[in-house]
Amino acid sequence: MKSILAILLTSFFSLAAAHAELKVASLSTITTDIAKNVGGDKIDLFPLVKAGVDPHEFQPTPSDVKKIADASLVLFTGKHIEGYLTKLEETVGGKVQFIDTGATINALTMAAEEPGHGHSHGTEEDPHWWHSIKNVKKATAVVRDAFIKADAANKTVYEKNAADYLAKLDELQAWATEKVAELPRAKRKLVTSHDAFQYLAKDYGFTVHPVQGISTADEPSSKKVSALIVLIKKQGVKAVFAENIENPKVLTEITKETGAKLGGELYADGLGDEEATTYPDMVRYNLTTIVGGLK
Repeated sequence: MKSILAILLTSFFSLAAAHAELKVASLSTITTDIAKNVGGDKIDLFPLVKAGVDPHEFQPTPSDVKKIADASLVLFTGKHIEGYLTKLEETVGGKVQFIDTGATINALTMAAEEPGHGHSHGTEEDPHWWHSIKNVKKATAVVRDAFIKADAANKTVYEKNAADYLAKLDELQAWATEKVAELPRAKRKLVTSHDAFQYLAKDYGFTVHPVQGISTADEPSSKKVSALIVLIKKQGVKAVFAENIENPKVLTEITKETGAKLGGELYADGLGDEEATTYPDMVRYNLTTIVGGLK
């Protein structure tokens, strides 16, 4: 017969196990939002890249590295946007599992530009895969499976949470299709600060004309800006769009030269801290702004 002490200890450890949380670090506001929805209160989430921070320029601090080293899983979006990743993995060693949430997504590739010249030098992957709702569904499945593998005791919770989130994404996709349908195909010409909306363009029939390349660090050449001005005038593009983390100086000059208006700011590289604070909100905000500006 068990002693009272043994029974109390068993109860204590069972209770502790029930309340144990899976420690998850996130290197993108997109993966943070997915993790919140799939993990709920079963995970302890460390969102290292905050809203409004440019992921192209982010570098983890020593305190970030400590949080990552303490985590069980680290979520990242992949396709080379996290240029520091290899060094980070080496620093924390093999104790932490890094989850590439974009691993199952077919990347769009495009011509890479030589900085400051506008000349092509090979191709590169577009890392902004979250601008396709279909891709976020795939990433949600990756996060769900990773959580289940790391914390099998809460499998049913992760499965239910993921199913609920996927249903929300289905609703979002239906809304997005209807919203874009308000804009005639001839007007679906998107002039943006940098080349971040190719996945959206592929899904909804837009043609994207970016000022900068794939990274916000790319500098537009005067030749490219001049060509954009000619294109905007020739095709009668009504609006150009800045981004929430970019200085719209070049776009402002383009509007002066072309008569096109600034159609608003878009969230290209992640979520916002006051508006577009969730992934569905970001999609609704961006598409409402785009359609409204180009009508």
